[in-house]
Amino acid sequence: MSTTEGAGPPERDDEARVVQIYTRLPQDTATYCPLQVSAGDTARAVIHNAVVTLGLDACQTYSLLEVRRPGREERLLEAGDCPLERVLLWPPGAQRWHPQSHGYYFVVQDQQANNGGNQVENNSKDYDDLCNLQTVTEEGILEALRQRFYRLKIYTYASNILIAINPNTFLPLYYNPKYVKMYENQPLGKLSPHIFAIADVALRAMLNRQVNQCIVLSGESGSGKTESSSYLIHCLTALSQKTYSSGLERTVLGAGPVLEAFGNAKTAKNNNSSRFGKFIQLNYLESGVIRGAVIEKYLLEKFRLVSRDQGERNYHVFYYLLVGASKEEQEEFHLLKPQDYLYLKQEDLHLDDEEKLGHEYKRLHQAMEMVGFLASTKKHIFSILSAILHLGNVTYTQSEDTHVLDVGPAEVLSTLETVDFGLRDSMAKCLYSALFDWIILHINHAMFNRRDMEESVPCLSIGVLDMFGFENLQTNSFEQLCINYTNEKLQHYINQHVFKLEQEDYVAEGITWQTIDYTDNSGCIQLISQKSTGLFALLDKESNVPRATDETLLDKLKQQHGDNHLVVPSSHAEPTFVIQHFAGKVEYHIKDFRQKNTEYMRPEVVSLLRSSERAFVHHLVASSPEALFRWGVLRATFRILTVFKKLGRQRAESSNNSLTLDFSFDLGLMALTFLLWEPESSLTLLCRLKQNLMDLQSLRHIVGLAAHDRTSKFIFHPHRRTKPPTVGTQFQTSLGKLMETIEKAEPFFIFCVRSNAEKKELLFDEELVLQQIKYQGIQQIVHIQKSGYSAKYTFKEFVEKFRMLLPKGAALTPEHITELFEKMALDKTNYQIGKTKVFLKEKGRQLLQDTRNKEVMRQIIILQRWFRACLLRLHFRQKKDATMIIQVPFIRHPIAERFRHMRLHCLLLHAIPPSSVNNPVFHLFIIHHLCSQVNELQSRIKDLSPTESIFLTATMQFRDTIKGMYSVQPQIGYKDLMKGYHNKVNTLAGSKKKKTEVSLVVNLFQSVLDGFIRGELKRVESEPAKVNGSFSVNHHPLDHLFSTYQVNIMQSCDLCGSYIWGMEKAYMCSACKLICHKKCLSKIITDCSTRCSLHFGVQVCVLTSKAVPVPKVVELLLLYVELNGLYTEGIYRKSGSTCRARELHQILETDPERPCLDSYPIHTITGLVKRWLRELPDPLMTFALYSDFLHAVELPEKAERIRAVYQKVDELPLANYNTLERLIFHLVRVAKEEKHNKMSPSSLAIVFAPCILRSPDVDDPFLGMKDVGKTTMCVEVLISEQFRRYNEKMQNIQELEYAEALAVNQLKLRRQNTPSQLDVPDQANSDEIERTLMERIKSIKQEKVDLACRLPDLEQEQSDNDNLDSSSSMSSESLEESLDSEGQ
Repeated sequence: MSTTEGAGPPERDDEARVVQIYTRLPQDTATYCPLQVSAGDTARAVIHNAVVTLGLDACQTYSLLEVRRPGREERLLEAGDCPLERVLLWPPGAQRWHPQSHGYYFVVQDQQANNGGNQVENNSKDYDDLCNLQTVTEEGILEALRQRFYRLKIYTYASNILIAINPNTFLPLYYNPKYVKMYENQPLGKLSPHIFAIADVALRAMLNRQVNQCIVLSGESGSGKTESSSYLIHCLTALSQKTYSSGLERTVLGAGPVLEAFGNAKTAKNNNSSRFGKFIQLNYLESGVIRGAVIEKYLLEKFRLVSRDQGERNYHVFYYLLVGASKEEQEEFHLLKPQDYLYLKQEDLHLDDEEKLGHEYKRLHQAMEMVGFLASTKKHIFSILSAILHLGNVTYTQSEDTHVLDVGPAEVLSTLETVDFGLRDSMAKCLYSALFDWIILHINHAMFNRRDMEESVPCLSIGVLDMFGFENLQTNSFEQLCINYTNEKLQHYINQHVFKLEQEDYVAEGITWQTIDYTDNSGCIQLISQKSTGLFALLDKESNVPRATDETLLDKLKQQHGDNHLVVPSSHAEPTFVIQHFAGKVEYHIKDFRQKNTEYMRPEVVSLLRSSERAFVHHLVASSPEALFRWGVLRATFRILTVFKKLGRQRAESSNNSLTLDFSFDLGLMALTFLLWEPESSLTLLCRLKQNLMDLQSLRHIVGLAAHDRTSKFIFHPHRRTKPPTVGTQFQTSLGKLMETIEKAEPFFIFCVRSNAEKKELLFDEELVLQQIKYQGIQQIVHIQKSGYSAKYTFKEFVEKFRMLLPKGAALTPEHITELFEKMALDKTNYQIGKTKVFLKEKGRQLLQDTRNKEVMRQIIILQRWFRACLLRLHFRQKKDATMIIQVPFIRHPIAERFRHMRLHCLLLHAIPPSSVNNPVFHLFIIHHLCSQVNELQSRIKDLSPTESIFLTATMQFRDTIKGMYSVQPQIGYKDLMKGYHNKVNTLAGSKKKKTEVSLVVNLFQSVLDGFIRGELKRVESEPAKVNGSFSVNHHPLDHLFSTYQVNIMQSCDLCGSYIWGMEKAYMCSACKLICHKKCLSKIITDCSTRCSLHFGVQVCVLTSKAVPVPKVVELLLLYVELNGLYTEGIYRKSGSTCRARELHQILETDPERPCLDSYPIHTITGLVKRWLRELPDPLMTFALYSDFLHAVELPEKAERIRAVYQKVDELPLANYNTLERLIFHLVRVAKEEKHNKMSPSSLAIVFAPCILRSPDVDDPFLGMKDVGKTTMCVEVLISEQFRRYNEKMQNIQELEYAEALAVNQLKLRRQNTPSQLDVPDQANSDEIERTLMERIKSIKQEKVDLACRLPDLEQEQSDNDNLDSSSSMSSESLEESLDSEGQ
């Protein structure tokens, strides 16, 4: 990489570190220079700063190199590379300070020295998309992938197909949470390749086209498919966190670690190999709200439980349990060391990762809790695991004298008397397989949504297919044949979609196209699965022959397919056969093929397990979960009735034959049992709880989802004529149904590539990677993606999408479309027009899209210009007419009267200290004083004069205004109070006849207020001075705004560099996205962001702190509007003078306290409120939550919609939350005066929705226009709901005032009527009553204050349903245990 003097200064980013740059220059310069490098700084910017700091010759060309251990390997950085990303990959000790002795540092040197060196890599172009290669060859693809791999860029595009190379290590810079939002709503290819981009594009494609999507991961074992699927699920749930209350995303994320623990194992090729196939389907409503998920499992490798090849391990969960269990758990589960178990014992077992295993055990516990497993359920599961391990240690010998076994319970020994170790292993495999199926069943129920059972509710889905990778082990058996057959089917599916269907479409449309050949593997599929002569068919036939052996099976295979070129003769003397797969030749050992194909549950084993005293074992081996569930409910009902009778008898005996029974104990279990027995009952009390419980209907639905794979449920009965289907037959059927499911969806492909066979970190084995490039057909894929057309439109779709660019009245003809392309000078290589479709390459499609967006914006500006001109003309005419009307009464008004009022106001302003009026406590005193005055007037309501009637109404309403002000504690002067009251009286007076009474009413209020102020001043002067307690605010010295979140994918701490493991809590700054441990908070030395003196167009968090929760400009403007503009008609609908707004904006920009707002029209003030909100770089309801808010308002029920919106509001950063809370409270107060200002909640939502909830995609105006209705509804929901809560709280305050007045009157009457001479007991009783009344008055006042302070609160209200949800998820097993305890 090289740079020249033209390099510009770096762009500043919030996240920064100090990096030492060393020199390797001939001139005498400093040894190194420390530079502050942010995440957005490129190598070009770092070189520029280093040149300036070191005083180097700017005319020379310099390079930046990274030096890393071992061997001081030097790596040249490209101009666009980010040095900080490289630093994050260094060891933690070298990240903060990196002297040369540590072996990790950066060097700047002359470009000439770089050219002469031989240690630096060649400066070749970096290709994000392989379609940009000038010549597409296997060697060129290999070189491009190799260079990107060593730059730690493991993802590469081939148009819309992603190629992912497994680095065999964790790269923290790829999976930070902010990367999910970074790729949200971004076109594929705009940012660097990433797996999150594929997830986002799939989600948007599903929503835009309303078609199911499927992401298919392909690759051999060890290529990283399991990790990639985890990242996809993590991203999809992060993008779709719309399940605001059910916690579905937590369940989905928790299911991954549980399935990995029970279904993954360490093999020779992969440390985390999936030994089963899975298809995870996320279900969405048509609006995009995620509503459920389903996991389908395929062919668990049970044989691994009892036997493995050298260098491999059993399933992860056994090692997690044995290493991570506490001493109490070890005693409870009778655990031994791994080497003490036959099923785990092997010569080369070295647990060098015990620390990691212990941590994974804790992670497993947390994940099981996330999917709804109770503590008792987890104990049952771990007990089964321990029993399986101990079962492997069972050995038995037949006695010489008798026909019984030496040790063990009689019923167990009688079953095992005449059999060998095969039955023991079969029992273990049966039990583990049943446990795995039971876990998946309950995970599916935890992710289940009852709407999935309603056929009338349409839904969309995104599926993630993660099947076992292609395998060629030392010993390949029946499991490897099934695995490789699955990969053959997937490869055929990929070929069909990438090559066959695409090219058939080109030929059918008659466009110019040169056919690209590809490898067709349908012959291998036919070899294995053909009905009568396929390998599976031959295997089934031999499995039904009593005297058949594995050798006879091999002979029939050779006889049937000996002349097939895909069956290669074996060179070994052992009974083996070789199949030529698409990925290479695989030699299969025929041993145990027949046994594994007919591996059913033995009836004697099932009978033995069903005789267990543990109910959990019955659940595992039940052939019909529905029947078991019915029996469990019936048994629980009888047990409850028994408890009733027993308690009734006890009650009757204790009450001497009394017939009255007191069933005061908890009847929840009885009601719950009735609910389970009658799923369709209309019990309203438990209807919410029902949604989280398993009933017969939901159980039947969940069991039906797993009907494709029931190998653990089939029981072999030798005397029955109809035998259960074999494993191979059932596997073919389930695989066929899976292919039917994904063929109905639009696919996205991810090719996973294994970097090396030794599982070494960041090692690129060119020979191995080239082999995978060949058999996966990546060269042909790149060729067709480069030559093909990624966008296809029918003529009708094209005209509808790009109508803005076509002439008016254009028809659906190729001529008009060709004319448009020629007018735009579109390169003819980027498009072709067929018989009914238009084919576009990505470059041409993007050009059309950009041109359309610019045209739309141009048309919008024209409409805005015309509309503004009409508004200005209308406003001018209105002002002209209003001016002429105002002039007449203004001239007739007595000037002397106006002068007298002005003089009186000036005297009062000088007589009353402003500090007493600005005190928030002063507002509370005014409320109490006005309350007493109003109560006095109301007591003689019949004698009120017209002036007093207006005074009474205005004062009561003005009290409500002061109550609202008390909650925000503004700085209000005497003048502001009088002006606000004057506006209220003017509004109420209405007609000209009542206008004459305005001055009398205002003077009356002024006299009341003056009298109150003078009395308060005397009271304050007479009281001794009190020392106010100091109130301290703890400010974070660096202004970070941290919030906690749960880590789902392992990340690294930005401060100490160590890992933050999955399921742990981490702290993330909402402003600069700094991530760290809790213990590292004290180590932060960098500022979150630079505080600036500007008040417009900057982040909200920059303008706020703990002492100033709302920006000063916002508080100033909103308070002025509340005091002076609430009764102005169209207060936020009309716009003010542009010149005055610009003048006030310039003043407020630097000093919000300087301007006098009284000098500006009220519409200028309100216009600046909207301008401040519009100019925020990130709107008040942030870009990150934009789509979440839209999905929240799409919920069908009003209560759910409100609840979802408020939950998303709770996720806003603290500064945004406080400011939004203040703004919504302000809008509520505006809407409260709708009678006068004509601004309803819906009108305010129309005005403010574009200001506070803006679309993040500014390039496509159609998206913003399409979402206008949803954004308006979202803001209207907030305003309307807060308006309702405001009225409720004000009503409560009025009720408290009434109660306070009653208590005060009682106290007055009691003091007036109490004689001076009383007996001592009577005097004490009277004092006690008075103290009670005084305490009651005091508590009422405090409650009023609390209510007034909570008027603006945006917190979500808790309902009874929420309390039910928090205590729900009660399984049938826990119910049965509770009933057992009651029965006992």
